[in-house]
Amino acid sequence: MRLIDEAALADITLGSTVLGSGGGGDPYIGMLLAREAIRRHGPVPLVDLDEVPGDANIVFIAGLGAPGVLVEKLPRENEYAGVLRELERFTGQTYSYICPAEAGGFNGVTPFTTSAVTGVPVVDADGMGRAFPELQLVTPTLYGGRATPLTMVDEHGNVMSLESPTNAWSEAYVRAAVVASGAHGAIAVYPMTGAEAKERLIRGPITLAEEIGRAIREARAAHTSPVEAVLAKQGGVLLLTGKVEEVERKNEGGWTVGKARLSGLDDDRGRRMTVDFQNEYLIAERDGRVVATSPDLIMTLEIDSGEPIPAEEIRYGYRVAVVGLPCDPHWRTEAGIEIAGPRHFGYDIDYRPVEETAGDVRA
Repeated sequence: MRLIDEAALADITLGSTVLGSGGGGDPYIGMLLAREAIRRHGPVPLVDLDEVPGDANIVFIAGLGAPGVLVEKLPRENEYAGVLRELERFTGQTYSYICPAEAGGFNGVTPFTTSAVTGVPVVDADGMGRAFPELQLVTPTLYGGRATPLTMVDEHGNVMSLESPTNAWSEAYVRAAVVASGAHGAIAVYPMTGAEAKERLIRGPITLAEEIGRAIREARAAHTSPVEAVLAKQGGVLLLTGKVEEVERKNEGGWTVGKARLSGLDDDRGRRMTVDFQNEYLIAERDGRVVATSPDLIMTLEIDSGEPIPAEEIRYGYRVAVVGLPCDPHWRTEAGIEIAGPRHFGYDIDYRPVEETAGDVRA
């Protein structure tokens, strides 16, 4: 176990933005929420998954909704502390550990708020190794894990507790509820034992986020390329260096959806790229050729600073490097590709690992 203080939280937040693959919600907002909670209650315990007893109860803590609304509708500490207690009231069980549902974006840091207030430790594990736009797109689903019983609370004081026969039905019901509440709610979901967590979850994503954030920070201080630092850390591919020419974006169905169009700069002058997103960046096409898709990560980084630019923030005129990063091996299984590959999101193409697209990028 180690304690997460404000300095560590800053690096985790920066790295979580990269792992968010454009989505997961603005982690800076989540960081402000967690930082204030840490200032009031003290540093947060972070434990390795191997430290969790097999018979312990553990649950994901996350925000659900459209990331685009967070900049106008700030979440509150009591929502993220209260949702855990509401789940305990609903189930009659005590949850001794919490962890993020996804390592990316806002949700990569929200459990720290819950932990600071409640004293429940955060586990260095998650269900995605990145961010995804739908509730069922987590590794527990690959092992038959159930999303319910779950609880969601919103800013209006509504509490929704749900039992559902499938994770897809859980997504449908909570998505409808979150739209009714204004497109954001706090959720405690996928309760499991420590033994189940050790089989089903991705290990070490919070530490990875911290290492990515530190690599960007140190590259800036050394006046070297933060973009290259991220690619080296993750074994990624530079898909395009370009300028954002146009962005289509709207909040729809509880998601932030749209696409960004870019024109190439420097060695990529004359090239064109389109990146589609549904909360997260899902597919990148360069000169009409698909060069990266979900479940691999697609991210835009400001060229000079390496600052990751989420899908809800990307704007005309931004000068960015579009990078492709390999996903966790869980998602490259047949089952993982089936539920999180491009066909799941309506694209009539087969998944190819982003590393294989490296030759295509410069063709």
